[in-house]
Amino acid sequence: MREPGQPPLTLRSSYAGGKVDLDLLMSLFDRLDTGLWIFDIDHMRVLWANQKALEITQSASLEELQARDMAADMSHSVEQRLRQYQQDFCKQDVSFSEMWTLYPQGEAKVLQVIMSGIRLTDGRMALLCEGRPHHEQQPETLRSSEALMHTPVMISLFSRDGRPLYRNTAARATCLSLDTTFEGQFEAPREAAPLLGLAESKRTARRVARVKTNAGLRWHELTVRACHDSVTGQPAYLVSEIDVTELHETKERAQYLASHDALTGLSNRTYLKERLAQVLQDASGEGKAATLYLVDLDDFKMVNDSLGHAAGDSLLQLVAAKLMELAGPDDIVARLGGDEFLICHLEKSGSHEPDWFGQSLLREFARPQLIDGKPKTVGLSIGYTHYPEDGENIGELMRHADLALYQAKTDPKQKCVRFRERMRLLRDEHKAIKKDLERAIREDEFLLYYQPISCTRSDRVVSAEALIRWQHPEKGLVPPDKFIPIADETGLINDIGTWVCRNVASMQRRLESMNIRIPLSLNVSPRQLSDPHFVSCMQALPEETGCDPGLISLELTECVLLGDIPNALETLSALKQAGYRIVIDDFGTGYSNLAYLHNYPIDGIKIDRVFMEEVATGGAIVKLILSLANALGAEVVAEGVETIEQRSWLSKNGCNRYQGFLYSRPVPEDRFLSMLETQMRIAAM
Repeated sequence: MREPGQPPLTLRSSYAGGKVDLDLLMSLFDRLDTGLWIFDIDHMRVLWANQKALEITQSASLEELQARDMAADMSHSVEQRLRQYQQDFCKQDVSFSEMWTLYPQGEAKVLQVIMSGIRLTDGRMALLCEGRPHHEQQPETLRSSEALMHTPVMISLFSRDGRPLYRNTAARATCLSLDTTFEGQFEAPREAAPLLGLAESKRTARRVARVKTNAGLRWHELTVRACHDSVTGQPAYLVSEIDVTELHETKERAQYLASHDALTGLSNRTYLKERLAQVLQDASGEGKAATLYLVDLDDFKMVNDSLGHAAGDSLLQLVAAKLMELAGPDDIVARLGGDEFLICHLEKSGSHEPDWFGQSLLREFARPQLIDGKPKTVGLSIGYTHYPEDGENIGELMRHADLALYQAKTDPKQKCVRFRERMRLLRDEHKAIKKDLERAIREDEFLLYYQPISCTRSDRVVSAEALIRWQHPEKGLVPPDKFIPIADETGLINDIGTWVCRNVASMQRRLESMNIRIPLSLNVSPRQLSDPHFVSCMQALPEETGCDPGLISLELTECVLLGDIPNALETLSALKQAGYRIVIDDFGTGYSNLAYLHNYPIDGIKIDRVFMEEVATGGAIVKLILSLANALGAEVVAEGVETIEQRSWLSKNGCNRYQGFLYSRPVPEDRFLSMLETQMRIAAM
């Protein structure tokens, strides 16, 4: 007790100027069976405690408790929760009741704590705590309470009118204010009602939405469940949220790269496949004429050879920018590959001459263009088709435009050509090639080259891809891009593919006899996979050749998994059961939704060469693919690796396999075997 005339008792700490008159508190509260203490949130120390609080905290004296540094073993989540309360107390006179677990001297003590604010004499806001031991809680309840506080998942409870009833620490840390409603957190509030309606009808609903947070606008994945408030028993909504901003932005980037050409930024074939049919249909319904222009650069190879590939890339970018500038607001401009572009031009029917737009392109490019600071004339060849006169679907229009383009490239006087029926004569060339291919199959004119797949760390050959070549008796060695498309179109690809499979199987058996156990891979076209005899042929190969199917990978394009092939899952599952490995080739260029891979028996992924250019700027997409492959347990091979820097980046980021000109171009079989034998001799030294 204070003597008469003494000043009021003031609690002072050695670290701050907090003051509170404690005489009366000490005399009244020491007899209570409820623990009372005042906690200085700013300095993380107890300013005062009654006798029951000393017992709860296992403190010998108030001085001992005051000397404890509570921040020493306090988690970030607890500190964050306390500071949230401090902010609330500064704004309004409120109190909170929660179950807390304290750990005095390492012993867990569960308390039901009522917390309210108390203003210190120096103006700062402290925490007044009333704690009573809670003996009735089950272990599961205690642990779930702790988990709610420490989890990074944002968990909230809202009444049916959207008012917040509860937010855990993570949710409180992100919300704009304590009274922000469910609807109020959305950037577009209209998104809230359909989500709640779905939760009402289905009991649960999920979506990714853009929400307002303390950190600005973020993308959250929200899961809403219809439930009841355990306090009032009234219907409520339990909402859990995960911040997926980085994943969403990376996915958007992946979607952009999947539908756009990396060099020019124009749409690519993937986008055309998705959008062109709808554009043509809409144009017809709106009374507009649609024209497809195929644009090809003249002498582009000469630019590459004389000025270098950098100048060639600059030219492609210049042409792309100019085409976008000349195109109308509703037109589609795309790069199909190499130096070939497509424009789907829309205009009101009968407003111009049929070829006026193509002629305007020729006039514009007749003027010298600056390439690497030097003026150069860029010649164009254009083939075009009108919809629906020249074709009623995209495939037909594109084929006819390609025939017209061939005519434009061979005729020096007419550089903008519309498709005519006589151009079908060009098909005769295809028929001639088809006839030659049929002879090549009979006479066994094919051979296999092998491109090594190497380890990014040791640079040792760890696998190889088999690539077909045609040894034409008159034309010499013909690369696959000159005959495979025709073989695929005519159906001969099935016979050629069978030849490849048998020879790869025999090669694998030969390597086995040389004590060389490395996997080999071969390409399988969608048409092959659609052949009803393909699976049975592959199932018979091990017995016929003695090969080990576990060391043979079948490389498929992404379109196989996207519904283009009937019964693709059953076919791949049968091949997998037969022992073969399934690998997705050119991954990342065919589709934006990565989740579909979970539905298929995928053993490996080959990252398309287009993404190798991206690693110089951080490689976000490649990292995403590597992360996905790791989750799937799939091996990854990076294609198109041409520089040491790219190989080093792959090694540092966990990609252990690469393929490309940096290590080796495709080589004949005997040279490939020589490479492996040399590698074995070096390893044995």
